[in-house]
Amino acid sequence: MRSNNQTTHSIQIGGREIPYILKASPRRRTVGMRIDRNGLTVSIPSRMSRRDLPDMLLRHADWIEKKLEHLSVTTPEIEWEDSAQLLYLGRELTLDAHPGGLRSPVVLNGEVLSVATPDPDDSTAIRRKVLAWYRQMALEDFTRRIAILAAKLGVKTPPVSLSNAATRWGSCSSRGNIRLNWRLIQAPPPIIHYVVAHELAHLKEMNHSPKFWAIVETMCPDYVDLRKQLKTLSAKLHAAQ
Repeated sequence: MRSNNQTTHSIQIGGREIPYILKASPRRRTVGMRIDRNGLTVSIPSRMSRRDLPDMLLRHADWIEKKLEHLSVTTPEIEWEDSAQLLYLGRELTLDAHPGGLRSPVVLNGEVLSVATPDPDDSTAIRRKVLAWYRQMALEDFTRRIAILAAKLGVKTPPVSLSNAATRWGSCSSRGNIRLNWRLIQAPPPIIHYVVAHELAHLKEMNHSPKFWAIVETMCPDYVDLRKQLKTLSAKLHAAQ
């Protein structure tokens, strides 16, 4: 709740809960929808009945999902060069770019990520190798976590793949396939744990009902706080492009 004419709500679209800000104004005569960096905002006339609002939003579900999916995220840019600061599992790493073979593996040594390229000043080559390393680490980490939590939940370990979504950290299809954003590998392990638990819970409840959140809580008791932390950290995670 924000004020008498501005409140926060949410609606189920495409198997996920989408929050939105509802603004009511006596000067409005029509319904308006806007999607920006703050998410979805719905403006309505003050005298309009809220009863029909969910159906109206569902009629525009395709537009809402498309806009959210393509929402640009303003993030600080990573300088893909020697001594750049990177994130990995919540730790700050220093990039060590040095001469070496194009196929030389990326090596993590303590808090230093060692990247060899024929030209250490080639930011494109450095970026390509680091992002490939992130994806490899992400798939290994996520696959392990999903297997552990699936066993705890008493379900068959589902297939997992990586996504490059601009606004979603994870998804679970109706067939039980889970996709997780590779950028999560930069986040602290408890946050990754929360996202994995969230998507696995959809194997039992394909919604965001109280029953769904109760399942999440069995695997991740502090999910409320971790969800807030993820939102705060989002911009930093998206700096890796």
